[in-house]
Amino acid sequence: MKTTKQNKLPQYFLEKPNLNKVDKSKIYEKLVKSGEDQFREHFERANEPKYLNWDKLKYKNPRGLTPEEFWFLVRSFRNVAARKTRIKTEKGEYFVWIRLPYTEEFLHRIDISSGGQIFASLDVLSDSNKQKFISRGILEEAIASSQLEGAHTTRQVAKRMIVEKREPRNQSEQMILNNYNTIVAIEEDYKNKPLSKELLIELHAMLTDKTVSEDELKRFRRDEDRIVVQGQIGTDQYITHIPPKQKFVSEELDRLINYANDIDDASFTHPIVKAIFLHFWVGYLHPFTDGNGRLARALFYWYLLRKDYWTFMYLPISTIIKKAPSQYALAYIYSEQDSHDATYFFDFHIRKIMQSLRDFNDYITTKINENRQIDKIVSKDLKLNDRQKFLLHHLISDKYAYTTVTSHKTMNNVSRQTAAKDIKELEKVGLIVSERHGKYINYSASDLLSKQANRL
Repeated sequence: MKTTKQNKLPQYFLEKPNLNKVDKSKIYEKLVKSGEDQFREHFERANEPKYLNWDKLKYKNPRGLTPEEFWFLVRSFRNVAARKTRIKTEKGEYFVWIRLPYTEEFLHRIDISSGGQIFASLDVLSDSNKQKFISRGILEEAIASSQLEGAHTTRQVAKRMIVEKREPRNQSEQMILNNYNTIVAIEEDYKNKPLSKELLIELHAMLTDKTVSEDELKRFRRDEDRIVVQGQIGTDQYITHIPPKQKFVSEELDRLINYANDIDDASFTHPIVKAIFLHFWVGYLHPFTDGNGRLARALFYWYLLRKDYWTFMYLPISTIIKKAPSQYALAYIYSEQDSHDATYFFDFHIRKIMQSLRDFNDYITTKINENRQIDKIVSKDLKLNDRQKFLLHHLISDKYAYTTVTSHKTMNNVSRQTAAKDIKELEKVGLIVSERHGKYINYSASDLLSKQANRL
């Protein structure tokens, strides 16, 4: 989704049936006559495996009920089951959400994963590899989160820019570098600081450095900025959200900050649930002229790191969201336009977290297999560390692949001295070769390594 000045695009509104035309007495007569068991399965399918809106549910009504009658029942039961969030609309109503049947199972599985148990049997996660995978997670999140907001560059180019510490060549690359630096700062420092308006402004300034005008830096959005959110639904562009007025935003930011700092919590909210709602809340308020989506996703990580969910730094969730940008936009739209039901956003986000966990498990498995492949290629007399094994596999996986001391240092989050030592050892035994390109020295697979790899 993209923040922009108000324009002539149409605003996107959900299709909704006119429930005032539904004869409620007939619905209840049908329920009593047929028995509720006949409809129970259909109600369950309305919430699982996905939390469905009218535009999907209208094709799934049970026999005996019209689509409108079924939607009236589903919406009525949802309204009864819903509980208030702390998030308020500009009209003073509260967003609500439903603790879906799968919620406890998913949160338990995430808790186990985020405590590290999911990786306990994987020897690939040595201390040095933990840092490597954290660096990978931050890098991938920075790229994907920026691409969601309109950064136009490839993952390969963006990754090379960061790991080689090259200066950005355009605004898209600057967005990505800003995002990367911000997430690194959160992981290293800001996770230890409570949220405040000053911290929000500081984070926003980091995220938007050199990508917005000086007038838009270090201040909140004003009404005269006339900002709207633009997104693509299907094949067409729409205005997907008109943010609230600045007076309301200023008041609600105080409440959001207290919520983020766990002040005046009347009851316990699971940290995952709370992080998701912080993400949604920032997106709804849209407190700045630009960069709100990146800020919302950064605060999601900030909160979870404060709550010791450290393995979320392995999980670049924006890479999963980026595969379904329309669904992401609709999760906001459904939540805002369908009875202020934030369950849509929660359901979307929790499933992306689960997908990210599965993808990371697959990635770990792949890296284990790559290590074993390298063990088969090189002499058993050579004692290579995991960083060196990963590097060799990278170099043999693409004939144009190369590395530098700087990129090896950045990707593995080690000192320059350690990175240089890794590379020099590999060059000494003839597995990689160096070639000077101007002031840079590039290292690539040697003929010896390539020939040994081709024998497998």
